[in-house]
Amino acid sequence: MKVIRNLFVTFMFLALVSLAGCQSQTGPTPEPSPEPEPSAVGTMKAAVYYLKDSNNEMYLVREVHEIPKSTGVARAALEELINGTPVTTGAFKVLPADTKILEVNIENGLATIDFSEEVLHANVGASGEALGIASIVNTLTEFPTIKKVQFTVNGKAENGIDWWGHVGLYNQPFARDLSSVYEPAIWVTAPVDGQTIASPLKITGNARVFEAVVSYRLRDAQGNILAEGNTMAAAGAPGRGDFEASLTFKPLAAGSGQLEVFESSMMDGSDMNKVIIPVKW
Repeated sequence: MKVIRNLFVTFMFLALVSLAGCQSQTGPTPEPSPEPEPSAVGTMKAAVYYLKDSNNEMYLVREVHEIPKSTGVARAALEELINGTPVTTGAFKVLPADTKILEVNIENGLATIDFSEEVLHANVGASGEALGIASIVNTLTEFPTIKKVQFTVNGKAENGIDWWGHVGLYNQPFARDLSSVYEPAIWVTAPVDGQTIASPLKITGNARVFEAVVSYRLRDAQGNILAEGNTMAAAGAPGRGDFEASLTFKPLAAGSGQLEVFESSMMDGSDMNKVIIPVKW
């Protein structure tokens, strides 16, 4: 019995030691997984048209804004037209700030925009109302898939048939009209900033210049002229029209520079209304 008791005591002692050892051997606390960093929101550029009143004449100005990237580019451009801030001195928005875009539908080149009833609260006079419609239409027809635009209010065209009072929606759909866009005098649609170009370089844009003559030149990083020329816009000032040109150049090596598109002054031949596009090749 004494032997058995001793064995029992020894067994219990070893069991307690083993249990204590297990309790003291705790593993390291794992570090929490780091929170994934939110991916940077991409941006895109959208051309929007605002109104400006200068010397008692009201007209449109075209601005290119950088906005958050979106698959719904037409809606995103409209949102910028409503909520964005004009950068041209004296330019202003015509759409009321509380206007909501209820739906955008594009089919066979026709964009149908359904606005909330707040769109009807603008008060800018007859000329401003006509230009206000043009500002929306021109903004949307910047996209090649949209040729004409029509509007509804709360789902029905008749809800906005009188629109802003002086100008109704009787003649919709509306087509693109740049005749009242005075600023800038020249804009370039191709190439775009930072583009890698090759010869021949296709240049496109729109201009409101004297006798429709649009000039251009390509410079390298040292300011040397690699090539230059001129072309004709579809119309001369006071009208405006699209232009297109092809420029052949022979750089000695890969490099960078800038494309300059401008109007030559009839007074002294100096550059006017110059647009500079950084490029590389």
